[in-house]
Amino acid sequence: MNIHEELLEVVNEDGETIQILPRSVIHGNPSLAHKVAHILVFSKDGALLLQKRSMNKDVAPGKWDTSVGGHINAGELLEEAVRREMEEELGITSCGLKFLYSYIHSNPYETELVYTYSCIHAGAIKFNQDEMDEVRFWGIDEIKENIGKGVFSDNFEDEFKMYFSKASQDA
Repeated sequence: MNIHEELLEVVNEDGETIQILPRSVIHGNPSLAHKVAHILVFSKDGALLLQKRSMNKDVAPGKWDTSVGGHINAGELLEEAVRREMEEELGITSCGLKFLYSYIHSNPYETELVYTYSCIHAGAIKFNQDEMDEVRFWGIDEIKENIGKGVFSDNFEDEFKMYFSKASQDA
């Protein structure tokens, strides 16, 4: 284990901590669920900001993904993680964040307990070029047209479906 490696909480489906392990042990083992925060950043006209993941990422390299997504470190409060990730990934320090829902996302590589927030942002975006190659706003119809075509991460496709499923329930 690298001494600078992230330590993450392995959790059950209720978010209760079972143990703390290094990221390198958790990633690659879908039986070890860990917590992540996602933020859906919308423009005033309803377009959704997506990030194109760097080609050197170990998960979904080169795929378009959720506006902001990151691990919640061991012992870190959810709200702290959300603010930290917004600033680290997009340079956004102020945004009217609203909690939407949580869900389990699992694939052959990992299992995540996802906590999703949203906000509307009209200011500058200074994205982290070590983590992503590009960011841009996508119209909702444009996203729908590209679902299932290998353009997006499987995680984002799950997130997008969850968002619209919850939105239709709330309507």
